[in-house]
Amino acid sequence: MIGILGGMGTQAGLDFCNKLAILYRGKIDQEYPLFLLFNKSNIPGRPESIGVQTKNLSNRKKNKKIEKKYSLVLKSLLHGCSILKKSKCKFIVIPCNTAHYWYDDLKRKIKIPILSMPKEVYFYTRKNCKKDSKIGILCTEATLKTGVYNKYFDKSFKLISPSKSLQKIHVNKAIKYVKMGKIKLAEKAIKPAVNELVKMKCKKIILGCTELPIAIFAYKSFKKIKKSKVFIDPNLLLANVSMKKYLRK
Repeated sequence: MIGILGGMGTQAGLDFCNKLAILYRGKIDQEYPLFLLFNKSNIPGRPESIGVQTKNLSNRKKNKKIEKKYSLVLKSLLHGCSILKKSKCKFIVIPCNTAHYWYDDLKRKIKIPILSMPKEVYFYTRKNCKKDSKIGILCTEATLKTGVYNKYFDKSFKLISPSKSLQKIHVNKAIKYVKMGKIKLAEKAIKPAVNELVKMKCKKIILGCTELPIAIFAYKSFKKIKKSKVFIDPNLLLANVSMKKYLRK
């Protein structure tokens, strides 16, 4: 059984479950994959808990206030993972990019395999793009500042994000709108940031916040860009990798 630690946000967790069902659609109920979603929506806010407002995240452990917030999120994530482990899940996925800042600590502290979303995105990109290609990324400021994607991409690719003004005015707003269920407004908000990365000739654009694929694929205004297969949907990739692992069990 696949364990899904969701709630970060709720829409993203449901989107992941939907993709699992669509990717491996059964002819009868019994042919669908077994998965358990724990929608742990009470996990403390990830951006606030990694000190996204501070200038130097590498000094997190020297800042007692930030370290305390970090530990609170880690404790909550560990609790969610332990519930899924007790429920006999064989492995865990976390459909939230920013939450992967805690990935290494989670792996060390709990004895159950946890798939890494950023790592799987990197493997996919490495197979489909030439070395040193420009790869765009749309994500939260927290994901940018913690470098959860840079950790894998910087040695092989040029990771490019939108300008600071586009990030604040458009990307952040789009993510917020999806969390509020205002998908049409989210699609409108994200468009200028997508256009900027396309103009910069990025070979791929990582939708590095699990709310963003919901905004981009819900309507038809991105029809031409979609046809170019430029977008990388980490939730979809993770669902695919999860199913392959599930079927090997």
